[in-house]
Amino acid sequence: MSKSALVYTGLAAIAIAAVTFVAVKNPATAGASLDTAAIAEMRDGDMRKLNFHSTPRAISDKAFITEDGGESTLAAYKGKVVLLNFWATWCAPCRHEMPMLSELQSELGGDDFEVVTLATGRNMVPAMKKFFEEIGVDNLPLHRDPKQILARDMAVLGLPATVLIDREGQEIARLQGDADWSSENARAIISAVIEKTAAQ
Repeated sequence: MSKSALVYTGLAAIAIAAVTFVAVKNPATAGASLDTAAIAEMRDGDMRKLNFHSTPRAISDKAFITEDGGESTLAAYKGKVVLLNFWATWCAPCRHEMPMLSELQSELGGDDFEVVTLATGRNMVPAMKKFFEEIGVDNLPLHRDPKQILARDMAVLGLPATVLIDREGQEIARLQGDADWSSENARAIISAVIEKTAAQ
């Protein structure tokens, strides 16, 4: 091999290493390699209603009221995969779905994943607590969006609506209506998103 060919090969190797380093270390590119199309292929049953976006979407920076009466935003969850569920006390499908979201939180919730429930519209706190008590849910938050500011900003048009958010705080999929989030297929999909983004 000629000297010029050796120099070219060496420079090419350095360039590939540099690109690889940037892809892994640069926050701006983190999450870019998540193959949502491949994960979407895993969908079965109720999860067929989970629509993955071709490119991640920005989420709202509007504040909501936390269950302790304070304020927070979705940015507080950056670094973990989030399943954000919009619901209301008067919503019958929400009542059906919420125990399954609770089960998913019990199975997968932790440092890498969290189910975040947000009551949107006019939902009185005592009614919200009663709702959870009646369906046996005690591991999901009673956050509120009373004026639907966050829900409108995220184009939530009906309830329930569930948004899958990646570790970078971007919406990667959405499901309209209720679904069996405790199903084996749902757990497999969420686990795949957690696993595929863990090394980003």
